[in-house]
Amino acid sequence: MAKESMKAREVKRAKLVEKYAEKRARLKAEGDYEGLQKLPKNSSKIRMHNRCKLTGRPKGYMRQFGISRICFREMASNGLIPGVKKASW
Repeated sequence: MAKESMKAREVKRAKLVEKYAEKRARLKAEGDYEGLQKLPKNSSKIRMHNRCKLTGRPKGYMRQFGISRICFREMASNGLIPGVKKASW
């Protein structure tokens, strides 16, 4: 499990990205790079981390499912993900 503070930091970053998305796009289109530098660093989409929706784990993230590889494996073993059969893992 990820620390609650790390999860909260990601939520805060997501809000900043959403808040400054239009302004950032406008400044990029105009080529105003000085204006872009004045925006908060965490308002950039690049600084976001993909985290497992269930555990908050940042590593081993499977983008197609939105969960980590460990959660995927457990869910597949329990038959919670349709169409996935356990071969030999």
